[in-house]
Amino acid sequence: MTQDIAARFEGINKSYDGRTLIVRDLDLDIRRGEFLTLLGPSGSGKTTCLLMLAGFEMPTSGEIRIDGKPVTTLAPYRRDIGLVFQNYALFPHLTVVENIAFPLSVRKRPRAEIAERVARALDMVKLAGLEGRHPSQLSGGQQQRVALARALIFEPKLILLDEPLGALDKQLREEMQYELKRLHQALGLTMLYVTHDQAEAMTMSDRVAVFSAGRIQQLTDPRTLYQQPANAFVARFVGENNRLAGTVESMTGQSCTVRLASGVVACLAAGTLAPGAGAVVSVRPECIVIGEAARACINRFSVRVEDIAYLGDHVRLRLSGENGMEFTAKLASAAAFRRGDTTHLGWSAEDARAFPEYADDS
Repeated sequence: MTQDIAARFEGINKSYDGRTLIVRDLDLDIRRGEFLTLLGPSGSGKTTCLLMLAGFEMPTSGEIRIDGKPVTTLAPYRRDIGLVFQNYALFPHLTVVENIAFPLSVRKRPRAEIAERVARALDMVKLAGLEGRHPSQLSGGQQQRVALARALIFEPKLILLDEPLGALDKQLREEMQYELKRLHQALGLTMLYVTHDQAEAMTMSDRVAVFSAGRIQQLTDPRTLYQQPANAFVARFVGENNRLAGTVESMTGQSCTVRLASGVVACLAAGTLAPGAGAVVSVRPECIVIGEAARACINRFSVRVEDIAYLGDHVRLRLSGENGMEFTAKLASAAAFRRGDTTHLGWSAEDARAFPEYADDS
């Protein structure tokens, strides 16, 4: 175990019924000081991984290590891990100070030390002045800050956060995303974060592990995840995509051509493809150009403007082509277009990726 690895999953499998694997063959290192997010849909195995690391679930097979030491059979309270959940799990009969101090109180720390650490934690999460209030007297965001302070106060080796912002409204959720990232950077914490919200993952993470069917589909930094998805599932789950089903016609190195319902497109190949194989071509809406600019694109289609939606920082166009093909485009402005207009859309080969058909793709 190298010194820069805070925790490690080695060959982890998890089944609740002895037949179906919720987590399959998981090998994952959590680097010391990083913000790692497990991202995926409900039932993908991400929360089960967090619960196994916390000690609330036992793996069916495999080993979990923290700081190089096996902890698979170790009780949760002996793992030196801070936990923050979506429901906050605050004690309703205790004040803010008493909730935050609880981990130190049960560890029998001296009163002076507890008072000093609580004061520091209150300042850190910007709750000074609310010391005497009970959870019922706090807003959702304030309760979340109390839960975070309680998880941080005993200086754990790891902070595990399971959908901690799910109960907050959009504006407060975005504020807390930046607050969590600020604390992570300021304190040099190692954080494992679980969410199904891709915006949270992309905003806060150093790396993101995308889960599906109990397996990690891709593990990388947010920029690479968005720009170079590893397979059709990741391309579909992370960000918006125009997904076009077709058949591979030719392969030349990393480039390929794919026959769609209304023509052949050139794109980059991702994954194992061969002529005659089914493929899914993915193109981000912001990579599509409309109108005269499309005439210079290698991939070009005639389309009809079906709908235009103004969304403040961009305009979204829904377009239809021949043989039932449908597209979404994002533009800075759509002043030149009206519903019912006929025009062209296009994109470059470098902005499109062809993936093997994914088993759960639809």
